[in-house]
Amino acid sequence: MQVKRFRTISEFQQFRHLPKPDHPLISVFEVGSAKRADIAENISWLYEFYCIGLKKVVTTQSVKLKYGQKEYDFDDGIMSFVAPNQVLSFTTDDDNKGIQQSGWLLLLHPDFLWNTSLASSIRQYDYWDYSVHEALFLSEKEEDTLVGILQHIQHECKSNIDQFSKSIIVAHLETLLSYADRFYHRQFITREKENHQVLERLETILDDYFDNDDLISKGLPTVAYVAQTLNLSPKYLSSLLKVLTGQNTQQHIHEKLIEKAKEKLSTTNLSVSEIAYELGFEHLQSFSKLFKTKTNQSPLEFRASFN
Repeated sequence: MQVKRFRTISEFQQFRHLPKPDHPLISVFEVGSAKRADIAENISWLYEFYCIGLKKVVTTQSVKLKYGQKEYDFDDGIMSFVAPNQVLSFTTDDDNKGIQQSGWLLLLHPDFLWNTSLASSIRQYDYWDYSVHEALFLSEKEEDTLVGILQHIQHECKSNIDQFSKSIIVAHLETLLSYADRFYHRQFITREKENHQVLERLETILDDYFDNDDLISKGLPTVAYVAQTLNLSPKYLSSLLKVLTGQNTQQHIHEKLIEKAKEKLSTTNLSVSEIAYELGFEHLQSFSKLFKTKTNQSPLEFRASFN
């Protein structure tokens, strides 16, 4: 699949038959003002700038948006975040053309943030690494709040540039990103059934992995493996688990590992070295160090106290 690269915001807006942006490094516009993208054939886009979309899309064909290997149907109002140099691809199931969109797009070139507080802090928000199908579902009130901020940024971009413009825009951007972070945390809490199903599936995946005879050859499960098996991005999974349980994915893996280690130490006569090997550790010292960190006991001390 060929990738179409957009190096500048002006280049993207020209492609969408929009006027040149008032500022070359930042632009905010309503999606309905852009010409509909022709997605009759498979296409991938890559931006060299940040893209924040607050969109509602009604399709006149079977259109799916794919981000990496994940797919998401835009049938509801959602907010998504794409960092520079990430591939966004579109696929269609037939030759019919056209989608009807409403909402907003904010395009932000990293150069705009140079010498500002946001330059180093913008990537602290995990949602830049979420997949599109992990988009933020907004309530009507939340949507109104974010649209208001986008309108303020748009107003500043269209006003005469002065010495205050950049700091005011950056302040609005920081507020927008903070609200998005808050709303994501709300989403982790309110989508209770779906999120607890993720927890149940996580437990099953880890149980199956540690009970597998191939554990010796496969080694310890990684965060990437667990996330892929759950069809989630690693950052989204860790953020979700952190809100629900206070522990990230790696900590959940370690908890399950220690649980299995305790089981083997208390119910078998295997040596500590053999147990470490069976649990996928290449080095006994690594296993012993992790076990003591988690339990405040060495494996031998735990076995002795148990007996």
